[in-house]
Amino acid sequence: MVIAGAVVTALLGVGVQLYPLPYVVLEPGPTVDTLGRYGGKQVITVTGGESSASAGQLRMTTVQVKSDVGLAEAVEAWFDGDRALAPRSLVYPIGQTTEQVDRENTELFASSQSSAEIVALRELGYPLRPQVTAVTAGGPSADALRVGDVITGVGTQGVDTAETFADLAGRVAAGTQLTIAYTRAGRAGSATVTSAGGTEGIGVRVEQKQQTPFSVAIEVDEIGGPSAGLMFTLGIIDKLTPADLTGGRIIAGTGTIDDAGAVGPIGGIPQKLDGAKAAGAQLFLVPEGNCDEALRNAVPGLAMAKVATVGEALTAMRTFVAGGNPTPCAPAR
Repeated sequence: MVIAGAVVTALLGVGVQLYPLPYVVLEPGPTVDTLGRYGGKQVITVTGGESSASAGQLRMTTVQVKSDVGLAEAVEAWFDGDRALAPRSLVYPIGQTTEQVDRENTELFASSQSSAEIVALRELGYPLRPQVTAVTAGGPSADALRVGDVITGVGTQGVDTAETFADLAGRVAAGTQLTIAYTRAGRAGSATVTSAGGTEGIGVRVEQKQQTPFSVAIEVDEIGGPSAGLMFTLGIIDKLTPADLTGGRIIAGTGTIDDAGAVGPIGGIPQKLDGAKAAGAQLFLVPEGNCDEALRNAVPGLAMAKVATVGEALTAMRTFVAGGNPTPCAPAR
């Protein structure tokens, strides 16, 4: 019986090693200089305008996730300071397939790029304005408004958002005449439009847009999630600013970004700190919501600055480059 039990135990051990455990291994992923190239392509490209070169780097940090983890690898990761063993459900929620999670991360990555551009351009003096993005052919505004017109008023009411425009122009009865004020190619104008009522309204689509003489594109393959938002924002600002914001330093960081410029917390701080240090970073921009975890996993020789907004991140960079000490992470009270 003892021999039989030993055989069963040995077979179970083999089975555990052969079949994946419900865990994933988190390890430092690649860091990407948003001012440079990745995968043979320029990460941030400015077309139709001037962009500056920087002596330093702005590195977004990533976490590499390894699934299908066997017993031996799980034990190895458990004792490896650079890697972490985490429940699989932390990365792949129960009820969602790997493909669904990957697709969601791709969408979040694209959204972070859009928000980064909005915030960066606003920081550089290009505010969001309600802009005509489509005109219905043969509709009420076909001969009155054009794509690219910036709406400034409806009747006697000023308009500064697409939402305000929708409230004023999209909910009137058929036959109502509306005077629409706009700027076109920098010149003010107005047009009288008769609403068709209902869902057609005056036959235009108006969205919040920024008018610039140039376009910005971000291209990074095989990376997902929203956590690169902050570093994309800073990269765009640096590219479109004559001065070198890096001061020749290597600055890394992480954090989501929303359209208001707020920096949100992310996962994988320990691995991202290790990845940043390995890439030669001298300063790491930490989302305020991640400060406690960052302090528990501080890396010798890598300074950390607490940031809650893009404005705070820019201040931290400028302070560091000038030889000062940015606002550090502090334990939550």
